[in-house]
Amino acid sequence: MTVCTPDLKEERRLRSQGYECVAGLDEVGRGAWAGPVTVGVAVVRPRVTRRSMPPWLRDSKMLSEARREEIFEAVGAWCQAWAVGHAAPAECDEWGMTEALRVAARRALAGLGQTPEALLVDGPVNLLRHPDDPFAGEVRPIVDGDAKCASVAAASVLAKVVRDRLMRRDADHYPVYDFERNKGYPSPAHQTALRGYGPSAIHRRSWAFVRDLPWCGQVWSGTRSDDRGHLGEMAGDGVTLAPVDERGLVRGADLLGLPAAGAEAAARGR
Repeated sequence: MTVCTPDLKEERRLRSQGYECVAGLDEVGRGAWAGPVTVGVAVVRPRVTRRSMPPWLRDSKMLSEARREEIFEAVGAWCQAWAVGHAAPAECDEWGMTEALRVAARRALAGLGQTPEALLVDGPVNLLRHPDDPFAGEVRPIVDGDAKCASVAAASVLAKVVRDRLMRRDADHYPVYDFERNKGYPSPAHQTALRGYGPSAIHRRSWAFVRDLPWCGQVWSGTRSDDRGHLGEMAGDGVTLAPVDERGLVRGADLLGLPAAGAEAAARGR
């Protein structure tokens, strides 16, 4: 896999067109089965140079968890301003991923304390497009923006670290799901625990696999996610998601000593 170092070409292009306050925006957690979907936004400083960029600043998926934690403070200090917004698992279920991402992005922008005149957004889609709540500034989707644009890479790292910390905190309350390692993404241990215990209070119950679990003798009949079960991300740091072997999961539950399917989920503690 080729690792790219992002630059400031797109940010400078927007400044040359008269946009003074330029920010990058990126999301994490789209493909997770548990926890929030999170959007980060990072405003670059005026007259920022590539030489000033923190070492190792790049797409968060290209960095180990330890490296992301190591550079987190430096990335935040490099930005003029930054913020992170979340949409809760229940909101992802109720609204679907597209709307949940838009709301999380709006919450991140509200936390900035200033409104960017222009946004660089990772991916081909404008997350903020909405007929009743349009973003007044310029929005430019950039495919692979987290690998190409420094502001988007910064937003990616900041959002990923904040979300990972939330999932590690919740791992103490739901130890069987291995959240401290998988951060809510599919993994063999996570899938096996779901088969044995059913979904927890922070699972997205309308997501593929989760929605079809027998839970207390019933099959979940909630609404489907509008991302059609597409995972779209990596599990952990560069581990490609594998197809689910449901028979293997049931056998794995026996090996782990988990109770039968339908057992009560671990209670949420705060």
